[in-house]
Amino acid sequence: MERIVRGDVPAKHHIAFRDADGSLRWEECLTRDGFDGAFTLLYHQHRPHEQRHDWDISHGWSPPEAEEPGALAKRHFKTQTWDLGMGGPPIDAVTPLLFNRDVMIAMVHPDASDPVYRVSADGDDLYFIQSGSGLLRTALGDLRFTQHDYVYVPKGIIHRFIPDEGVEQKWLYIECRGGMGLLKQWRNGVGQLKMGAPYCSRDFTPPTFVGPLDEDIRHTMVKRGGRFHGFVTEHSPLDVVGWDGSTWPFVFPITNFQPRAGLVHLPPTWHGTFACRGGLICSFVPRTVDFHPEAIPCPYPHSSIDVDEFLFYVEGNFTSRKGVGPGSISLHPAGIPHGPHPGAYEGSIGHAKTNELAVMLDVVDPLLPTHACTSLEDHGYHDSFIAG
Repeated sequence: MERIVRGDVPAKHHIAFRDADGSLRWEECLTRDGFDGAFTLLYHQHRPHEQRHDWDISHGWSPPEAEEPGALAKRHFKTQTWDLGMGGPPIDAVTPLLFNRDVMIAMVHPDASDPVYRVSADGDDLYFIQSGSGLLRTALGDLRFTQHDYVYVPKGIIHRFIPDEGVEQKWLYIECRGGMGLLKQWRNGVGQLKMGAPYCSRDFTPPTFVGPLDEDIRHTMVKRGGRFHGFVTEHSPLDVVGWDGSTWPFVFPITNFQPRAGLVHLPPTWHGTFACRGGLICSFVPRTVDFHPEAIPCPYPHSSIDVDEFLFYVEGNFTSRKGVGPGSISLHPAGIPHGPHPGAYEGSIGHAKTNELAVMLDVVDPLLPTHACTSLEDHGYHDSFIAG
């Protein structure tokens, strides 16, 4: 992301920086790819590297475990029919559904605020707010989010979620274990987003810096290697007086994505929004469809020979699929063709627009379902593509 400076920072990095009383402030360097990637410098009132283990505090979720692989098939999982019955703070309300070495896909249904701070050392976190709203509180500042927002939390950023009370919260969560960012093809040689990119810098909301904050919370859970580790500090970890850098959380409303229309049907890569290791995250938003007089707007049958396709249906009229609705997940694996349901392909001819809203993730490594995922399966889905 672009470089941002907020709050009080010294004239140059790595020099003595003191407050009005002469006390030395502490510079924390949050770096990626060792020291070769994007970084952010945070300036603390206290030493940020003093933590004691807390063996008694416990929050988080267990690493996902795969079910025994079944037959190769097109699959449909109906999260909208599932009484998750979880609740609690977001850090505890995560149910993993699908995963591979690069990503973990989960649903989050919280009904309380995080009572502790947390940090992921395993990957970048991307949330899509199917329903709900609230506040992401970080050391860099606060971010408001609402329905149909993407919420991005880079690894290493200390944070907690504060969902709005009395609002049903349903979040799709993608843990990007190898990191996540904007697509390279949307940037020019100096790193700016190109004018032809499907979004601009103003579409991404950075945190609102609030300065040092003490919420009387001293516990932090750090996720590393799939396990959560508890730490306690003497001072509030949100004691940042200023920061300067290119690594920061953001909110991006999915409807800020600018869709493309072509003479004939464009492939999903034109909807590419974020890139992660081993995967591409796409946004499908209401748009004008193809304008050739004989165009077939419905997606063509596709042999996805190199990737598994995960699709999360948010809202709208999904013209290529029958029996899906908000909260549905389809998983179309590599090796067998997938495409529209009977009647949808030919029935789409003459349509001028689509109003669907969906999040797609294409991944190279096979996605493995957990027991929670398979318990939601629509077992008639694969055969529903047979015309008859």
